[in-house]
Amino acid sequence: MENFLATFGGLAIGLLGAALAAALACSGSAKGTGIAGEACSGLISEDPSKFGKAMVMQVIPGTQGLYGFVVWFLANSRVLAAYEAGILDPALGCRFLAACLPIAIGGMISAAAQGKVAAASINILAKKPDDWAKGMVFCITVEFYAILCLLASIMMLFAIQV
Repeated sequence: MENFLATFGGLAIGLLGAALAAALACSGSAKGTGIAGEACSGLISEDPSKFGKAMVMQVIPGTQGLYGFVVWFLANSRVLAAYEAGILDPALGCRFLAACLPIAIGGMISAAAQGKVAAASINILAKKPDDWAKGMVFCITVEFYAILCLLASIMMLFAIQV
């Protein structure tokens, strides 16, 4: 068992980090775009001409899933490279896991929060269509923190010596 953990423990832990980056960020995006989509559907049923602007509002919380996928790709590549080089022990796997956590957790939470902001911003589009961009500013404020999570994960991943 000890030999198994020494051989595959780092790989399992590192790949778990990569998987969490994608899975949690994408789950948050699914929730966020779902929340916004419900609000959009209500608006579109009353005024189909606002579909384009409503769709933009719904798509915004989906970016965190993309960020999670980018981190998954980078982490997966680096973990497998370290494994093939024979240097991936459990401690190094834990470093990869830790590097993936900012976008995993931050992406999940910010996407759901951004979905709520987008849904609320649909009210601006419904009542004052000329001011709909103000709702986008509110959404972009949440996006800023998702971008910080993305940058933190990427910087941490590239700080790991492979």
